[in-house]
Amino acid sequence: MVRECIVTPNNFIYPLFIHEDTDSNVDIPSMPGCQRHTLDSMLKEVGESLELGVNTFVLFPKVPDHLKTNLGVEAYNPEGIVPRAIRMIKEKYPEATVVTDVALDPYSDQGHDGVVENGKILNDVTINQLCKQVVCQARAGADIVAPSDMMDGRVKAIRDALDSEGFTDVSILSYTAKYASAYYGPFRDALDSHPGFGDKKTYQQDPANGREALIEADLDAMEGADMLMVKPGMPYLDVIRRLKDHSDLPIAAYHVSGEYAMIKAACERGWLNEKDVVLETLTCFKRAGADIILTYYAKQAAQWMKEDGLY
Repeated sequence: MVRECIVTPNNFIYPLFIHEDTDSNVDIPSMPGCQRHTLDSMLKEVGESLELGVNTFVLFPKVPDHLKTNLGVEAYNPEGIVPRAIRMIKEKYPEATVVTDVALDPYSDQGHDGVVENGKILNDVTINQLCKQVVCQARAGADIVAPSDMMDGRVKAIRDALDSEGFTDVSILSYTAKYASAYYGPFRDALDSHPGFGDKKTYQQDPANGREALIEADLDAMEGADMLMVKPGMPYLDVIRRLKDHSDLPIAAYHVSGEYAMIKAACERGWLNEKDVVLETLTCFKRAGADIILTYYAKQAAQWMKEDGLY
């Protein structure tokens, strides 16, 4: 009765890895319990999750190497894996909310979020490609686009591109405070998208900076973002709280792959109780100010909550 923060499956966005390398799912060794799904398996996972109250899904593709280019043109192929996956979900489960990742790294032969020239990321050229990507995703039926690239000015360009094509109802979930973190390794394993050279510190935020997130939040809000995200999650609860206090927009937290893998590793060794730790972790996100939680535990947490009669 007096509990201040209550987490429900409706708070979750469930990230799903998809692929077409084989006709079966592929385990991700650094993320035990997660798989690259075939499109048929993806549909099954969406259906089972909807029954548990998880209504929102974000798609991440593992793209074959032969389709990767510096310009990432496969990102806006209308017959690419993501547009087809969106159409499949919306046709079978129109009630599902589909979020798409907006960045070039899954499609890049350089492994970076943008177009590369002479070892540098070309901001404006990249934004041009991202605008083509979001329009393609919106045409396929995406409800929310989530630019994770961290290019300067991309939110306004994406909003303008969507509006000019008539997609005024497609929302933008901006990766506002995406840090150049060491917690992303397992995710890059899942997509085979490790940087081909260097790192991403020139366009992602310094983990030492907190106030910078407020500057980025103001810029994203001014450019037309509908929701603001902090990534990673648990190590940046202070940033989540700062954004919550600073902005009237909904705040999302990404419980990233490295955080997930750490919990899994400790629980596999019997050092922690998985259910208790996961539910506590998700509650901490809500307490810090997150309205939305992207977590690989979405389906499992919803099952635990149902078993405990929490909703």
